Amino acid sequence: VMPLIKPDWWEKHQPLAVAFWSVLFIVPFAAKYGMFTMGETVLECVVNDYLTFIILLFGLFCVAGNITIDGEFAGSPRINTALFVLGTLLSSVIGTTGSSMLLVRPFIKMNSWRKRKSHIMIFFISNMGGCLTPIGDPPLLMGFMRGVPFFWSLKLFHILIFNMIILLTLFYFLDRRAYRKDIAEGRKPDIREPGTHVRIVGLHNLIYVA
Repeated sequence: VMPLIKPDWWEKHQPLAVAFWSVLFIVPFAAKYGMFTMGETVLECVVNDYLTFIILLFGLFCVAGNITIDGEFAGSPRINTALFVLGTLLSSVIGTTGSSMLLVRPFIKMNSWRKRKSHIMIFFISNMGGCLTPIGDPPLLMGFMRGVPFFWSLKLFHILIFNMIILLTLFYFLDRRAYRKDIAEGRKPDIREPGTHVRIVGLHNLIYVA
């Protein structure tokens, strides 16, 4: 909440806020369970949870950042929705961060001509991808580190599809309405052959994902 209501304060004092919440846990915990148990617990949180998550995130960030989708796209409701479907399913393979890195540039480029497009980024951020494997989502990664089988979350596939249909149907109709208003005002994409040229650069990075 703080980055939204007090952005300037948060930018300057975020380390203090983190330190405050850490001390709020550490002091009472040490008083009840002793310094040794407190040190062990803090170390477990930092090394087992935080560093492992950051290493995975950093790896996926680097790998997906070197894969590029390029082409002559027109930011139409159908193409936007199709890319959302791709991103939702891909998130479980290269992580939500990796999927965002891969698709954010095409989304921005192909919708740059549009006036009414703020809803696109809202749906981009609020997508529910990444729930099928521990690579996709941090809570699933922590579950895997504590003994949950890697492919256990695949049983959520039908729930993912159900929610994806609801969310992207809503997006499609909202986007179509905004798209038609932009077209009615005389706006149009500055491309020669929309949808005919698609190029993916850096596919060898999928080896690193594996």
